[in-house]
Amino acid sequence: MRVPSLLAVFAHPDDESLSAGGVLARHAAAGARTSVITATWAPETPRAAELAEALRILGAGKPRMLGYGDAGAGHSAPGRERFCQAPLDEAVRRVVAHIREFRPEVVVTHDAYGGLTGHPDHVHTHRVTLLAFQAAGLERFAPEAGEPWQPRALYLAAHPHSAMRVWGAHLASTGRAMLSVPDARITATVDVGPWLEQKVSAVLAHRTEVARGAAPGLIAGLPESDREQLLCTEWYIRHDALSAAGAQTELTV
Repeated sequence: MRVPSLLAVFAHPDDESLSAGGVLARHAAAGARTSVITATWAPETPRAAELAEALRILGAGKPRMLGYGDAGAGHSAPGRERFCQAPLDEAVRRVVAHIREFRPEVVVTHDAYGGLTGHPDHVHTHRVTLLAFQAAGLERFAPEAGEPWQPRALYLAAHPHSAMRVWGAHLASTGRAMLSVPDARITATVDVGPWLEQKVSAVLAHRTEVARGAAPGLIAGLPESDREQLLCTEWYIRHDALSAAGAQTELTV
């Protein structure tokens, strides 16, 4: 089966590796084009260099950084607006421009919760990406952003309730929220075990986050067996751009 081209849109450097590193590595290994948009942190910061190394490991090309400020780190983009405070239309148009330039078949981003922790930048990235995904194929929307292109599907990276038996054991001590979705909402459960080594290496490439004890630091301190339990599966919810139902004369469920 042919593996489609994939563009991932995530909030921070390290989100791409933690949430979709296995899928990115899998698609790249199969010869598909892959790339990543990162909403926050400026290109001249150390985290940008770490992101570039992680993407190299995953085969996802060069960083596409929007350069907005991180809601929780004022030094992330000196002189720039924080992502959640930037004009929504501006952010959507910038993501649309990347979609039209890269022309992916599939787009991946955070789910509506913003992943397990519900970080405000994650939630806003979900909003912006959903709007950009819908607008990229509209010929009269932002014509200056390139020729219209409609990806075939949007996948939202999520965690089902059942996964909390594993994740909860590791995150409970941190006091962080664990925002999982009903298992029935998951439409793609991907075994990324063959690419686990790449995924872990990409996560650990975010050395700043390892050092400060964020999620990559948690991964760094785990034995291999626990890493396998946490990272060998990725879950997604599919959001289609167009209905397959064809022409309708009324709203149906």
